[in-house]
Parts: sequence; structure tokens; C-alpha cells
Amino acid sequence: MIMQPFDLVVIGSGAAGQKGAIAAAKLGKRVAVVDRLDMLGGVCIHGGTVPSKTLREAILHLTGFRHRSFYGSDYVVRNRISIRDLAVRVAQVTEREISVVKDQLRRNNIEFFSGTGRFVDPHTLEVEGLDQVHVVRGHHFLIACGTRPARHPDIPFDGKQILASDQFFQMDEIPKDLIIVGGGVIGLEFASMLAALNVVITLIEQRSAVLDFVDAEISEALCYHMRRQGAIFRLGEKVTNVEKDEKGRVVANLDSGKRIHGDALLYAVGRQANTDLIGLEAAGLTSGPRGKLTVDKNFQTAVPHIYAAGDVIGFPSLASTSMEQGRLASCHLFGAPASVTGNAALRNLYDSGNIHGRRN
Repeated sequence: MIMQPFDLVVIGSGAAGQKGAIAAAKLGKRVAVVDRLDMLGGVCIHGGTVPSKTLREAILHLTGFRHRSFYGSDYVVRNRISIRDLAVRVAQVTEREISVVKDQLRRNNIEFFSGTGRFVDPHTLEVEGLDQVHVVRGHHFLIACGTRPARHPDIPFDGKQILASDQFFQMDEIPKDLIIVGGGVIGLEFASMLAALNVVITLIEQRSAVLDFVDAEISEALCYHMRRQGAIFRLGEKVTNVEKDEKGRVVANLDSGKRIHGDALLYAVGRQANTDLIGLEAAGLTSGPRGKLTVDKNFQTAVPHIYAAGDVIGFPSLASTSMEQGRLASCHLFGAPASVTGNAALRNLYDSGNIHGRRN
């Protein structure tokens, strides 16, 4: 049976892909979404916004952090907090959010193909699932395949003591002291959350300041409060390699000659777009640094019938922004009227036409 081409095929079911697909479906278009079943909902649900914010709320609740000004600095809800305590709460919220995504796709009559999609030609995807291969054709495409944590080839990740940011729950226990490499949003988010658990944090950033894209007064205030929690900042330092000492502890060697010891190390230096997995060359596209795609102000790539939105196009890489990008891409693609709403970062980028990956 030969499948008729879809009006729109969306690669990725995260914030941008989901909203782009729904916007097209509401315009009466025949839409398909392609993604791995274990990634339904995208990075937003599996490792990004939802789990990180759930982890934050779980830590603030279990440590009694929010209520200490009233009950005293020694107030806690639970004396000993384990990785399992946190993982269970995150899993519960994640499962609910996956159900929401499934329901939204079903209610809008969007067909879902489970597997990894690769371009065979500019209008055809080969979707390799667990037990079968689908050939999906489309008149238009929206690439919203998201990103994954970038990994340095000289760092021996083991998923237990030396981790990428999406491997946090693979640890056996919460470490007493943790080295975090990277002073961006993700690194600081983990640093602030774990400092609330009384983990001794050493954050290493090769730039002279953290969060250099926000107001300096804000980043300085954040660092001040984190230092009061016991965090140590080593700015202007670069990690040359990572190893383990004779006691099994992690050692980060810096280019200054210093050696930083910790129970574990979390590497959070940027993200890599998943475009290397989808066969861009067959579609006539090439990617930029870290696999990012360049688009115009309408989220259109160099191939006119292929659009891209979300983290795969870079800054600001926010779930709320990605939702708007996906919606606006579908509206422009099918000639529907649309206006930018809400997020100021998106509005500024859209008005200037500067929709390119600048930072992670």
C-alpha cells in the first residue's frame, strides 16, 4: 500500500514540533509526527524543562528550603533525601505530561510514526522503528528534532560519576561534593538545586563570568547567594582532562595546573543538535556549529519547503519560545495569518530577523 504524502511531516515531538503539528492540523492539513517512542514529548519532557523544574520543586519541598524563614534554618521535611526520592517524583510528572502529548496528537488527528526518521530525498523520510520501517512522504517538513548534551571526546563519561546533564538519575546516590563544568543555564540550575541539598559544589567556567547574556547585577546576585550556600566558583579556568584517583574520586585537571577533586562530575557545556541523525544531506541541507540550522525570520531553511524551529535553531532554546516558533512556522508555511505573542525574546528575534543559533 502506497501512503499518500502528508501536507506536513514534523520531525520531533517536543515543544516546537508538537505546536507546529497542531497548528497545521487546525488549518485542516494532514499531518504526521515522527519521533522515537521513548522521546515522545521531546527533550522538554525527557531531560529538559519538565524534569528539571520538577526536580527543583521536589528539592525545595523535601529540604523545607522555602519554609526555613518561618520554622528556622534547621527545618527539613525529610532528613535523608535519596536519588530515588527525587526520581520517583520526576517520573510521575513525566508520565502525566507524556499522556497529555498523546492525547493532543490524537484529538487533532495527527498520525504518529515511532522511530528515527532520516531523509531519503527532500520529500521522503525513512522511519526506522523497533520492528518495522515506514516510508513517509510530505509536501512540507518541519525539523524540530531538538538537542542533546554536548560531550567532550577527552572526558570519559561513565554515567555514574562522570555524567552529562541528562544522566543525573543514573547516579547511585547524591554525592557529597560535585564538580560542575559549565556556567551556563543548565550548569547553574543543577548547581543551585544541589547546593540546597548541602552538596558542596565547585563550578568551573572558562569565561570570566557566568550567564554573560543577562544583566550583570542579576548574575552577581545569583553567585552571591550560591556562595552563601557553600558553592565555589572557579571562573576563567578550563578543564583539560578528567580522571579518577586511587580512591575512585573524580579529578578535573585545569589548564592552570590546579586539580579539583570531587565524588562526581557533571558536564554541562552546551548542547548538540540532533540533525546529525536525520540525514540532512539527502534533503539538500547543511548544518552549522554543533549541528544548528540557520533559518530566516519565518523559520524557513535554505530548502523552501523545509522549516526548522525550537532548540535545533539555537538561542534562546526555551520551551515557551519553541512553542511559538513551531506555531509561527506552520502558519507561514500554509499562508495563515499569525502574530508574535508573549515571549519578548522571541519577539525581538522575530522582528530583527536574527533567528540564528547564538548561544546555548
